[in-house]
Amino acid sequence: MIQESATIGDARDVEAAPTDTSGETQRMGPPILLQYWNILIRWKWAIAVILISALALGVIATLLTTPKYTAESRIEISREQQNVTKVEGLESAEASRDDEFYQTQYSLLTARSLAQRVARKMRLSSNQAFFAAHGVTFENSLFGSGNANAATAAERNSREQLATDLLLKNVSIIPIPRSRLVDVRYTSGSPHMSAEIANVWVQEFIASTLDRRFASTADARKFLEGRLAELGARLEQSERMVVQYASQKGIVALATATTTDGKTTIERTLASSDLEAINTALAQATADRVQAESRARAGNTSSESLANSALTGLRQRRAEAGAEYAKLLVQFEPGYPAAQALREQVRALDAAIAREESRMSSTRSNSYTEASQREAQLRRQVEALKTDLDRQRRDAIQYNIYQREADTNRQLYDSLLQRYKEIGVAGVSLSNIAVVDTAKVPTSPSSPKLMINLALALVGGIGLAFLSVLGLEQIDEGLRDPATAGRLLQLPLLGSVPDLEEESADHALADAKSELSEAYLSIQSNLAFSTTHGFPRSLMMTSSRPAEGKTTSSIALSAVLGRTGKRVLLIDADMRSPSAHGFFGLSNKVGLSNFLTGDDNWAAMVQPTQLKGLSAITAGPMPPSAAELLSSDRLPLLLAHLAEQFDHVIVDSPPILGLADAPLISRAVEGCVFVVEAEGVAVRGLKSALARLQLAKAQIYGVIITKISQRRAAYGYGYGYGYGYGSRETT
Repeated sequence: MIQESATIGDARDVEAAPTDTSGETQRMGPPILLQYWNILIRWKWAIAVILISALALGVIATLLTTPKYTAESRIEISREQQNVTKVEGLESAEASRDDEFYQTQYSLLTARSLAQRVARKMRLSSNQAFFAAHGVTFENSLFGSGNANAATAAERNSREQLATDLLLKNVSIIPIPRSRLVDVRYTSGSPHMSAEIANVWVQEFIASTLDRRFASTADARKFLEGRLAELGARLEQSERMVVQYASQKGIVALATATTTDGKTTIERTLASSDLEAINTALAQATADRVQAESRARAGNTSSESLANSALTGLRQRRAEAGAEYAKLLVQFEPGYPAAQALREQVRALDAAIAREESRMSSTRSNSYTEASQREAQLRRQVEALKTDLDRQRRDAIQYNIYQREADTNRQLYDSLLQRYKEIGVAGVSLSNIAVVDTAKVPTSPSSPKLMINLALALVGGIGLAFLSVLGLEQIDEGLRDPATAGRLLQLPLLGSVPDLEEESADHALADAKSELSEAYLSIQSNLAFSTTHGFPRSLMMTSSRPAEGKTTSSIALSAVLGRTGKRVLLIDADMRSPSAHGFFGLSNKVGLSNFLTGDDNWAAMVQPTQLKGLSAITAGPMPPSAAELLSSDRLPLLLAHLAEQFDHVIVDSPPILGLADAPLISRAVEGCVFVVEAEGVAVRGLKSALARLQLAKAQIYGVIITKISQRRAAYGYGYGYGYGYGSRETT
């Protein structure tokens, strides 16, 4: 308290008070968390009402909301697909390994085209149960009548679009993290409808995946069909030219071969085969001619003659006959008949041998001649065939050109035909999407859930309460924190006064140890340091509006000064609404208004009170115009007379806003004290009231904050005055 008083004492110049960096004007407020707690306490009933209303709305919404049933089907989407044909499609196998693969699958699961397939598959446009499960009716609506059979084409189209929109709105795709599993969930008001749609959704997704795989090769097949027709015509033309040219040039191919690069070559033609055969015959004929010539030149000594059995038999008989004839000549004469007979036999055998040798010689000559003729003939044929073969070889150059063109066309045609067949079966593969769990009919609704709705309502209520409190804090501009008085009003804080919730002011002031007395004792101490001569000789107590504690503060300060042994006079200058006489139980028949109207007997107007050292002048009868009376010089004259008889004069003036009384009274006193009710008038109203006083050149010593709640004082707003609150035991 002493430190606080010293602080106020340093603020001797009111105009310099706003820039004073020490003292009460610059005191730090309570911690930020404590400030938030105080805000919650201040608006606790508003917050409670908002939260209870939000929870009630959550319960009502839960009870009024139509139950929804969610069916779930689980599928597995693999990156690789099993290809039963072992034939690659148009897309690379690495295409499915892209990072975007699964995101693409998730987007395809929520594609509008898939929803349209499901709607058409289940004929939802004419399914009244489907629309009823989603709370849609067609009676007197934009989608036509409720009779689906009588609907026009435009109405059916509109219903199908509506069904598609409902499907997309109520389906949800939930990928399971770190796996290839995906949950497909569908929610509607019918459990059977939800399960059926969830299963059909998965089936149609698999079917659409296969359809896209086939459709991706449609353009390629169409292109290949055109190219195959074109290449087929070219192949036919090129093969016809090969056959026609071979026919014209007499090229007869007996054997052909195909190389590894698909080229067709002629291994044997008719001409080459004939030349080969005749050349072989010529070689044989030459060998026969040489052999015949050798036999012809060898004569009878040849091995051929030795191999002749007839000639050999004749020679053997000739030798035997000659041996017998020689044997007879040893014994007989040549004229011997037996000898003659043997001689004739020998002669006949010699003639037979000569004839046989002559025949053999003639045969060898004929054979030689025939062999020579045959050799010559074959040689002529070989030369002729060689000429033909050379011509065919020259013709084969153009023939090979035609053949290569035909081979090239055949290769292209075969390749395109093979690719066309492969593309046709490329989509025949096992699907990379497998159904893990089919959707079962749910037995309990998935929404609404009371606890979740209550939690959401609570969160919403907290948010609304926060916004409401924020708005109320912005709207409520009353001065709540005494620590901000110096910053907001640019005046020193003289002290804060607790709110007497149950105890009356007169009882509290009568007790010197009461909280109220302690608070005003601290204020009196601070005012004692506001001037060079101590507590002001004449002091006006005012406020911005009525009922802010101005009169109580005037009486309390007067009582505190009286207990110190000072002679104190309290003047009730609020002639419009006097109240001080009622506090002391005094008569109000004669008072300030009488002096201001010309009655100079002010001493008769002074009335003693039951408080020590305190006297009072009541307001007196209510004048027609209090402002006119106060604008005269009678009030300064009265204060001058009273200053000679009393140590201090405290004037309880009317409020400032809307009245001219307080600025007029401020000219007659030494200074003013501005009383502010905590959380009362907005700061802008307080500033406006202070501006009127400052315009009247009034000396304002500081601000007193009244009606501070003891509960808030315990949270840091007491500024030391709560130290003795409640300690009233006498020692």
